[in-house]
Amino acid sequence: MEVIQHNILEDEQGERIDKVVSQLNKEWSRSQVQQWIKDGHIKVNDESVKPNLKCPLNAVITVSIPEPEELDVEPENLHLDIAYEDGDVIVVNKPKGMVVHPAPGHYSGTMVNGLMYHCKDLSGINGVLRPGIVHRIDKDTSGLLMVAKNDMAHEHLVNQLVEKSVTRKYTAIVHGLIPHEYGTIDAPIGRDPKDRQSMAVVDNGKQAVTHFRVLDRYKDFTLVECELETGRTHQIRVHMKYIGYPLAGDPKYGPRKTLSIDGQALHAGVLGFIHPRTEEYMEFHSELPDEFAKLVKHLENNR
Repeated sequence: MEVIQHNILEDEQGERIDKVVSQLNKEWSRSQVQQWIKDGHIKVNDESVKPNLKCPLNAVITVSIPEPEELDVEPENLHLDIAYEDGDVIVVNKPKGMVVHPAPGHYSGTMVNGLMYHCKDLSGINGVLRPGIVHRIDKDTSGLLMVAKNDMAHEHLVNQLVEKSVTRKYTAIVHGLIPHEYGTIDAPIGRDPKDRQSMAVVDNGKQAVTHFRVLDRYKDFTLVECELETGRTHQIRVHMKYIGYPLAGDPKYGPRKTLSIDGQALHAGVLGFIHPRTEEYMEFHSELPDEFAKLVKHLENNR
């Protein structure tokens, strides 16, 4: 275990301990440092502290860098559709039906299993050697995801999500005919008090904002593009249900009588972000999967 010591300088006096330590090494993210503090790996004058401690002048910070934890996840050659890759980020076009990361009931066949086969250098943002996941989309939602290959990239991308500067646009088919061309849904989302396995618009939920515009209208359905301002669990699915236009095929939030597809008709087609190293804006586009495109064609032919 590597140990680093640092004396608090005059211009660091009064700064939060997590901020000061994260600035000692550009590869250390602030969230990672906060976890190290909670785990007792960072001390001030040999005393355990909290992440919000204001640094006293000339105090000695001791950082005992823990060894990265190996995740017990098997690499699998899943032939991932890589839209872009460099030394810092990977953009993956996830197919419908694939889970993003291992969880109870899904320990293999996930995108992380495939990433571990494809690329060994993924971020260890919380002291874990893998997997570099910055954000997620649901199992039955297809489309673009960004993945960090190092902690610097991970922290940079997460900050963009927090600052709401990432472009995330989804194409969806919803029940009903939306009469207006544009709309914004600003309604807080949290656990459904009646069903803890579901999310819902609730008074004490976290802020959630979805913008949408109508792309086309059919006999009983509307094709929409939804742009996320925030990224809450099941946000588009919950918001569209909330305004009375649930997603077609959605087994959790949609009606029982719906289109004969396996899972919600939702595709993450546009993803844009500022590259963490070059600081240039990059935007990626993913065409509708064949099943989704055929469904749209069917609706067009049966207006």
